[in-house]
Amino acid sequence: MEILKSWNLKLDLVKTKSGAILHRITIGPKHFFLEQNYLKDSKYGVAYRKIKERYPEFYMFWEIKDNKYTGRLLAGAILEKEDIDSFISDVLKSEKYKEYKDIREEIEEV
Repeated sequence: MEILKSWNLKLDLVKTKSGAILHRITIGPKHFFLEQNYLKDSKYGVAYRKIKERYPEFYMFWEIKDNKYTGRLLAGAILEKEDIDSFISDVLKSEKYKEYKDIREEIEEV
């Protein structure tokens, strides 16, 4: 594997004025991603709470650049292998992807 570009990222746990404990990923000066506030009774606050009930290791981060909200979202989940299919099926609303071979199965055949 060849490294094409590197960043010095910083991960912080922060506490908001409302008491929410959130993750913040700092990319550089005046550029960071802040986790969705799960305490907010907003469209995405409510959605985030509901998703976290089913997938506790799912995260949503909003981008803040030059002290401005950009409208860009970083989202992802840290899942165990046995939970991946369920997550993908939920997102895709389909199981058609299961028709393809798992790369791990190909490795085990060698």
